[in-house]
Amino acid sequence: MSAAGTRDTFEYALLRVVPDIERGELVNVGVLLYCRHREHLAVRTDLDPDRVRALAPHADLDAVRDAVAAWERAVRGEGPAAVLSAGERFRWLTAPRSTVLQPGPVHTGLTADPEAEIDRLVARLVRAPS
Repeated sequence: MSAAGTRDTFEYALLRVVPDIERGELVNVGVLLYCRHREHLAVRTDLDPDRVRALAPHADLDAVRDAVAAWERAVRGEGPAAVLSAGERFRWLTAPRSTVLQPGPVHTGLTADPEAEIDRLVARLVRAPS
């Protein structure tokens, strides 16, 4: 484990809703963050139904909420993901898929506080600008 104040490499991917696969438009609804040195895996979500409906007025928001909840369970290591390490879960969740809920590309950075970092990323990349 890293010493307090030490900056460690982290990886993150945006969690995106693609309410109409054929149109390919998307709404960022969360961030998945993994810090290997701290064995830290976290997800933060902020689903804005109005933004999803702006792209797809007839989107099945209950199905989207269920998909987001399934990701949250996998991050916690519940269900089939229970046998996977944090790093394996991150790789599994960031693998490309063609569903209503998709991961974006993986990016990297340095942080001394993964929890504060994920909150910063959600505020910057997921929530609608003020």
